[in-house]
Amino acid sequence: MLFAGIDLGTSGIKIALVDENGACCATAARASPVDIPHPGWSQQDPDQWWHLTVECFDELAADHPALMARLKAISLSGQMLGQVLLDKADRPTTPCILWNDQRAIAECAELLERVPDIGLRTNGQPDPGLTAPKLLWLTKHAPAALDTADVLMLPKDYVRLCLTGERATDITDAAGTMLMDCASGAWDDELLAAAGWDRARLPPLMQSCAPAGQLRTELCRRWNLQDAVLVATGSGDNYAGAIGVGASVPGRAALSIGTSGVLSAVDASFHPAPDKAILTTPHAAAGTYLSMGVVMAATQSLDWLARLTSTSAADLASLAEVRAAAGIAACPVSRPSITGVRSPDNRPDASAIFSGIMAGHDKADLAYAVLEGVAMQFYAAYQAQRASGVPVDHIQAVGGGTRSPFWVSLIASLLDTEIAIPAQGDISACLGAARMAMAASDPERTVEILGMQKPPLLTVEPVAGLRDQLLTRYAMHRRLAFTP
Repeated sequence: MLFAGIDLGTSGIKIALVDENGACCATAARASPVDIPHPGWSQQDPDQWWHLTVECFDELAADHPALMARLKAISLSGQMLGQVLLDKADRPTTPCILWNDQRAIAECAELLERVPDIGLRTNGQPDPGLTAPKLLWLTKHAPAALDTADVLMLPKDYVRLCLTGERATDITDAAGTMLMDCASGAWDDELLAAAGWDRARLPPLMQSCAPAGQLRTELCRRWNLQDAVLVATGSGDNYAGAIGVGASVPGRAALSIGTSGVLSAVDASFHPAPDKAILTTPHAAAGTYLSMGVVMAATQSLDWLARLTSTSAADLASLAEVRAAAGIAACPVSRPSITGVRSPDNRPDASAIFSGIMAGHDKADLAYAVLEGVAMQFYAAYQAQRASGVPVDHIQAVGGGTRSPFWVSLIASLLDTEIAIPAQGDISACLGAARMAMAASDPERTVEILGMQKPPLLTVEPVAGLRDQLLTRYAMHRRLAFTP
């Protein structure tokens, strides 16, 4: 039997076919462009996700028909927080405003005024990337999109709807709407009233590993599949990425160095830390919670510098490593917050800062400053999580940033702990989604399936003598004033 994990990311769609032992047998991927109609805005057309998902499955069916014939179940990992408003015919009424969109900053203050303790009841303090502030913004600027909407769902839910014809969401994704009480895992009428939404226009809430429908017959025929392919509910991408490396029990954590960065730590209890902009929600592994310290721009910061210097991100990371070997004292210090700051400062309006740039500096110095600045943002989030009582005992790093073990070593040195890099960490969200599909097919083995871990591809140790230098520079990093 094989299981398909769909990862609906911000920059692209990936699908992996995974066997019962958690090994990836085949993949397909497509880029998913982001529309930026104004500075600070970020949005996508929900239909784009579906068309790209179909293209990926078409490719797998054409290139791997024997594998596809063994497909038993599908599940999904999805970029979080974006509102998907659908009319009665299940057609989108407006583009999906993404997690890194900044247009609803004023509405965050309104929401906090209406529900002063919202940070202790939901996943954190209001942020323009979260769903409820976007609903308030749409009320002012696109009321027709709300008036014609029959249901509010999240990005992966739209793709699953297209797969099955069934509306639903799961508690991990719902946590990012600020309409659900995270301690109880239920929609909350006071939160709904504050956002101007009503319970009748919400989908059923389900567990991430629950069966959520069957693959539509016409799709089974298109891809030459067996007649009954189960589709599980799935989860938000950070949860799926954690599950993909077995971070399903308290103390285990996944450090995602992707477009954004997230330190996702599994906790047995609900430890909200809204004052530090830590997101705390139910986990995809039932009975646990996930504490998430968020870096808004991780590899995105390096990609930004790559565009400015006409140098690949990989080459910049290599240049940074060579530069660091010669000493870091003279390198610029940075806050590479090109899309604002979440944990622990909650400043979505913040811009990036580089300090100490001189005529003799070159792109290698700037590249080091970016890698170090992102590492320091992870460290700030880690400190806030530990201070709130979240256990972080075993860390595995995933995402595109792990292609630079040097970058991981900066984070390991700051956290003063080893960090494991698993095999296929770049598709950990796909692997986690596939595990949810597997668990939905064999619920009695759910705990075993979600907790599977394999020997790491590489273990990155803290660099001897580097931490003291980094902590000195970290103090300088933290003193850089936010702007505007």
